[in-house]
Amino acid sequence: MSEAIEHIVIVGGGSSGWMSAALLSKLLQGKVRITLVESEQIGTVGVGEATIPAIKRFNYLAGIDELSFIKATGATFKLGIQFVNWRNGQDDYFHAFGTLGRQWEWLSFYQYWLKLQQIGQASPLGDYCITSKMAQQHKFMPADANRQQSPLREIAYAYHFDAGFYARFLRTLCEERGVERVEGMISHVARNEINGHIRHLLLADGQTITGDLFIDCSGIRSLLLGQTLGVGYDDWSHWLPNNSAMAVPSATLSDIPPYTRSTAHSAGWQWRIPLQHRTGNGMVFSSGFLSNDQARETLLANLDTPALAEPRLINFNTGKRKQMWWGNCIAVGLSSGFLEPLESTSLHLVQTAIIRLITLFPDKRLCQANIDQYNLQAANEMAQIRDFIIAHYKVTERTDSEYWRYCQRMQVPDSLVQKLEIFRAYGRVHQIPDELFREDSWVQVLLGQGLLPERYDPLVDLKSEAQIHEFAATTAEVIRSCVEPMPSHSEFLARLAAKT
Repeated sequence: MSEAIEHIVIVGGGSSGWMSAALLSKLLQGKVRITLVESEQIGTVGVGEATIPAIKRFNYLAGIDELSFIKATGATFKLGIQFVNWRNGQDDYFHAFGTLGRQWEWLSFYQYWLKLQQIGQASPLGDYCITSKMAQQHKFMPADANRQQSPLREIAYAYHFDAGFYARFLRTLCEERGVERVEGMISHVARNEINGHIRHLLLADGQTITGDLFIDCSGIRSLLLGQTLGVGYDDWSHWLPNNSAMAVPSATLSDIPPYTRSTAHSAGWQWRIPLQHRTGNGMVFSSGFLSNDQARETLLANLDTPALAEPRLINFNTGKRKQMWWGNCIAVGLSSGFLEPLESTSLHLVQTAIIRLITLFPDKRLCQANIDQYNLQAANEMAQIRDFIIAHYKVTERTDSEYWRYCQRMQVPDSLVQKLEIFRAYGRVHQIPDELFREDSWVQVLLGQGLLPERYDPLVDLKSEAQIHEFAATTAEVIRSCVEPMPSHSEFLARLAAKT
């Protein structure tokens, strides 16, 4: 009898279900049967419209053509996130993708910038980052691999897109590859009496769906891993108190910016995600500090274009499943946990879950050591992203509401305390291997939130002030000259639309 996995059953569609099906159908080369069960009666959250640069790798691995993807999803390009009013209520800063400046010998650029800033000779940090400068001027072009030793060679970008359109696009692709879609509501999940594994799904119309490996993409309700298998949940709401979102689409912006905007309010924050055909908006808030009606009023009062529908409420609880793989079931997407969309990581966690599954792909024996390794990697990844998001709330000068005072006072994980103390001392960022948010991301956010290091790296003083000033000025000028001739983001999108 073959021990190879022969049939994978995915429960739930939406972005997570169809992303899972797309990547598995490509990487498993059609050797494993894949069935996706979903029901049109069950809606999807649909707020995951902003991404990070790793989404390009997902599309590449899944065999997705960029132009076809952009046209099918109403996508625009994203160079980073503008944070408004997060530090003191009257400020803004930019978290840009890619690198800050350029390395000089063994020190990162920002260490030299810290010295210039201390002696009053530094330009804004964004002047030394090509994607930040592009975003300021609403310009865009992809990286040019032929431009050696130029910032143009390393332009990091992601996308904004309509999550519903993306799921439909992926569904078409998957069905062309032989993925079977079954429409139906699941009425019962049968388990093996001996080991407790999932044996089959019983649908409301009487169909029985059996499988070797089940992937739970059922969203926040976690039908398989949570409800059926009873895997517990680590609640992180004491660190991330937001538990609700109010989402609404609005009309398209006349000048489409190549970045997401996050605006802090008195008890939460508001996102703006520009697409080609509409603008995505939402208010993320804590019901302990703001009522649903107040959140709705704040959201609608701060739209840049007219609303196209009534706002809809989404409830969630930040945290993660204690195990994301148990027996023959793996939770992917919201069924495995939820981290609010502040840094656009939701779809990335779907991507890494499936790549991790491929890396640790089992046979029917389902070796426990293999499962434990998957769960360890998944838990570490979630904790690292959690700490980065918490830092946006903990490191703030805002005291204008009970919400922000709570965020300032709250105890945070020891892993984050260590990061903040190291940065406060010498501006250094302690990194864990494979951590998603790297040094330049932490630097931009911590400086933007108002955490200024007490001193810079002592090795900076191996260079004279004149040398450092010239190095920084040259870096800024090169970036300025690269960005100046670029087309606007809207012009670049128009050129793509004209292509067949």
